[in-house]
Amino acid sequence: FVVCSGSLPPGVPNDFYGRVAQAAKQANRKIVIDSSGPPLQGALQSGVYLVKPSLNEFRILIGDPLQTQVDWIKACRSLIDKKQVEVVALTLGEQGALLVTGNQVLRAHALPIKPVSVVGAGDSFLGAMIWSLAAGHAMETAFRYGVAAGSAALLMPGTELCEREDVERLVADVKLERI
Repeated sequence: FVVCSGSLPPGVPNDFYGRVAQAAKQANRKIVIDSSGPPLQGALQSGVYLVKPSLNEFRILIGDPLQTQVDWIKACRSLIDKKQVEVVALTLGEQGALLVTGNQVLRAHALPIKPVSVVGAGDSFLGAMIWSLAAGHAMETAFRYGVAAGSAALLMPGTELCEREDVERLVADVKLERI
């Protein structure tokens, strides 16, 4: 996997992640994007394997308030149908997460955790998903690990990321609903 995450530094063109996506395709690699705004738009124009926007980032990308789960799914499917992305892992904060692929939609509701800090939850979510996929797990299992890791990050103070023990303990608690 090739992972592009975060905003771009000043002076780097907005199509940088798109260029990386094109190079990754030529090298027969899957590209994962965790960004927002023009860098995410540029990557999508080149076509990527997976994107992990937050709901707010996704609303800005789509240019619509996307109020309901039906709206979220429709917008994700639109990107997939246009061949801009194969998998959308949409993080919904206290509402959990949504995974949309060409042939499935899974919803994970948030685990009952009182957050110590929300910093790093998205990074932990994506890191665990990529680890799981790289380990050969099915997409559904990777999504469970992502939700567990994002939830585990909520238990950590400050900018610390999740602890493996917490992820392993929480993964069994992640309930997925097929939509």
